[in-house]
Amino acid sequence: MEGETATLMARRGSIYGKDGEEEKLPTYDAGGGNRHAAAEEVDARGGRELMERVFKAVDDDGERFLRRLRDRLDRVGMELPQIEVRYEHLSVEADVHVGKRALPTLINAAINTLEARYIIHADPLAASFAVFGSGGGAAGLDRHTLGSHALAHNGLISIFGLSNKRRIEILKDVSGILKPSRLTLLLGPPTSGKSTLMQALTGKPDKNLKVSGNITYCGHDFSEFYPERTSTYVSQYDLHNGELTVRETLDFSRLCLGTGVRHDTLLELARRERNAGIKPDPEIDAFMKAIAEQGKDTNVITDLTLKVLGLDICADTIVGDEMRRGISGGQRKRVTTGEMLIGPARALFMDEISTGLDSSSTFQIVKYIRQMVHVMNYTVMISLLQPPPETYNLFDDIILLSEGYLVYNGPRENILEFFESAGFRCPERKGVADFLQEVTSRKDQQQYWCYDYENYRYVSALEFSELFKSFHAGKKLQIELQIPYDKSRIHPAALAIQKYGLSNWESLMTVLSREWLLMKRNSFLYTFKSFQLLVLAIVTMTVFLRTQMPHENFSDTVKFSGVLTSSLITIMFNGFSEVQMTIKKLPVFYKQRDCLFFPAWTFGVANIILKLPFSLMETSVWTIATYYVIGYAPAPARFFSALLVYFCTHQMVVALFRLLGAVLQTMVVANTFGMLVMLLVCLFGGFVIPRHDIKPWWIWAYWISPMMYSNNAISVNEFLDSRWAIPNVERNIGALTVGKAYLKSKGYFTGEWGYWLSIGAMIGFMILFNILYICALTFLKSPNSSKGVVSDGDTENMLKKGSTNQKQMDQE
Repeated sequence: MEGETATLMARRGSIYGKDGEEEKLPTYDAGGGNRHAAAEEVDARGGRELMERVFKAVDDDGERFLRRLRDRLDRVGMELPQIEVRYEHLSVEADVHVGKRALPTLINAAINTLEARYIIHADPLAASFAVFGSGGGAAGLDRHTLGSHALAHNGLISIFGLSNKRRIEILKDVSGILKPSRLTLLLGPPTSGKSTLMQALTGKPDKNLKVSGNITYCGHDFSEFYPERTSTYVSQYDLHNGELTVRETLDFSRLCLGTGVRHDTLLELARRERNAGIKPDPEIDAFMKAIAEQGKDTNVITDLTLKVLGLDICADTIVGDEMRRGISGGQRKRVTTGEMLIGPARALFMDEISTGLDSSSTFQIVKYIRQMVHVMNYTVMISLLQPPPETYNLFDDIILLSEGYLVYNGPRENILEFFESAGFRCPERKGVADFLQEVTSRKDQQQYWCYDYENYRYVSALEFSELFKSFHAGKKLQIELQIPYDKSRIHPAALAIQKYGLSNWESLMTVLSREWLLMKRNSFLYTFKSFQLLVLAIVTMTVFLRTQMPHENFSDTVKFSGVLTSSLITIMFNGFSEVQMTIKKLPVFYKQRDCLFFPAWTFGVANIILKLPFSLMETSVWTIATYYVIGYAPAPARFFSALLVYFCTHQMVVALFRLLGAVLQTMVVANTFGMLVMLLVCLFGGFVIPRHDIKPWWIWAYWISPMMYSNNAISVNEFLDSRWAIPNVERNIGALTVGKAYLKSKGYFTGEWGYWLSIGAMIGFMILFNILYICALTFLKSPNSSKGVVSDGDTENMLKKGSTNQKQMDQE
């Protein structure tokens, strides 16, 4: 990868120059003069006027407007990046549980967890994952190796019959080419493998799938560039922050994905025009500068995307979720599309973007995408469920999948000819897309049979796949696949060689501002938490009034120690809500992390930083309300020392519960396990069971309990005050003062050094938990969103169907 990347960078530098980031862009006025200005020096009024003109041009004739952009580049001989995607002998297989073993029972969940952690599963193939593109052939495990291990399940689970897994093939040796400037429609009945194909082509297959084959972009495999930034996958699942508006959602995506090479392209374009003495169209020039801007809160390209997707009417409406009323389901689907469309990627894979949309909206969106593809040389594959005829006719190429086989991959004009050659004809009043969905179905196929001289027989997907190879479009595809892609033709900006669109600092600031906005939108939650803490403080200080809290002998320490521990437990439980808040953010985080919006650590650091002032506010509310009313040590230094203990305790438990949320990922498991952790932490915190009463084999739990250090710090701060320096009369405790006698009876530290040692330990726990939290965000995979259940009868039918197809092919 290093050699290829260096070559791409060198070629890119030779075209765009070395000082592109510092060079100023020339801005031309209508009078013919020109001045130099940075791209971001467009005032708000000019921006609004520009958008009005652009919107009018797009409404009148969007393709003509794009042609004006393209003509400006053509006049100076500049080419746009183009991406050709090839996939050869691509196969995807999965091990799925069958029947009752697939049901979400407690026993099955426990066994699944053990299998996933490789504790009792001895089959290394079940955890293998093929990495694409090693030396031009099928990388990792080839399909023959996978097939030879189809029933390989050793280990204790298989021995005792607990695994009950079957291997199914999702994609079966498919090959094809996605060409630039061609809009491709992906069709197929449910479970045909459409989403799996798209995810594999974008380098994002499910972690549990076994993938083999070779996928290249412009002749380069995935190890030589970042496919997540070169292409983009628009998921069929709508995952968004419900608190943000539609505009804010798209703006955040635009800021994170960056402008790509738009700025460098504009600099090179300005240089060539200056050398050729060409004065550009002022409107086109202003528009290109606006879309090349980076770092602005909003941008012309955001407004244009909103307009094209029909979201301008709800741009300032929150997206909404199960607790907030927001935009409709169809509008949410369009937000999902716009979130990826707004980026600089030039290869787009869109999965069922028409869900929830009416046919008119679908037509308008696909029409705009078609214009982008034809004029700006994009490479786009779109999967639609049942596109109406007018939308279907917008596509250039069709890919038809059925039962994991590639039935057809070629021009739209030839697909009916192919099926007629196989004996099936689409009725005149039947939509072609509906015909293609049904013609491979055993139930619906017979009605399309067109040969009068021959009796109908069922033609399987495998037979269609073999017939396509002898069809002229299939032969042409095979010839093209045999000719390697000429890497010398690749545009230096076609493939992304930088992992993120922003620098680390810019990513941190962008994520920080987004998280701060989310916290402001959830201000009621934080206000309620503070109010709840204040109510508990009032209850606590009225129960332990200072008039009833003497401090004259050893027995008086009991009340103080009780209220101190109660305060710490209240502070700890106040941080328990961090589990739910963390888990709620994970689905959107995983999507954006996997799309390389930002490094995972920026999200973690942003949440850590923003929780600091809230911890200080909540602990200050508690300390100010309770400290002097209860009658703790009156010295100001002791007051601020207690505040520091409460603050460190709160931060420590917030970090702990944040870690649990990131690791456990689901609300039920995290709540259950979180309560268990709280119980253990309190049990070994030193108050319930003194240190000298803990059995030797459990003493390690005492020393690693975070609450033990909190109890030590707050107790040392209180009982080493001068008012507790009363001579000790308890003969069974060897201590000079009552304060030290209590500390010794509990096994706490008996010197002022114990306070700072405990503070240091709490800060250490805080740092440890936060580091582990960031590691969990970085390395853990997102939980599966859905799992299929396969019955024993289904697997038998699949095996019979496969053997029948093979016999038919052998006879022919």
